[in-house]
Amino acid sequence: MALGPVDVYIIGFPGNQFTGRIAPAVLDLVDNGTIRIIDILLVIKDEVGNVTSVEMADLTEAAGPSFMSIEIAQPGALGQDDAEEISEDLDNNSSALLIAFENLWAAKLTDALAAADAYVIDHVRIPAAIAESVITA
Repeated sequence: MALGPVDVYIIGFPGNQFTGRIAPAVLDLVDNGTIRIIDILLVIKDEVGNVTSVEMADLTEAAGPSFMSIEIAQPGALGQDDAEEISEDLDNNSSALLIAFENLWAAKLTDALAAADAYVIDHVRIPAAIAESVITA
């Protein structure tokens, strides 16, 4: 099967309030075969602007026990360069969780496109908030 497209979500946490509460949703997507986690990186900026990055392998149980059970396909795929780039956009006393994942659901479509000698010309993702405002208008 072909590789599905890979997305990187950058999720912000003002006040460094990272609790691991999103882990159950991520685990559900992994368990039902929708996505495969490539890598996870946490970037933390303290109140004076010092930046620390923590790889998934270095996270502790404080991140939440369910978060610790997420299997990483390619540890280190997200690295120091990614942390530095993201840290420039972070406010002091905030953090960002970078999650790179393969869209397994799209791998079948990728195979079908290849079999049809077709290819994707472009891909546009519309943020959920914008889609919701259009649908509910």
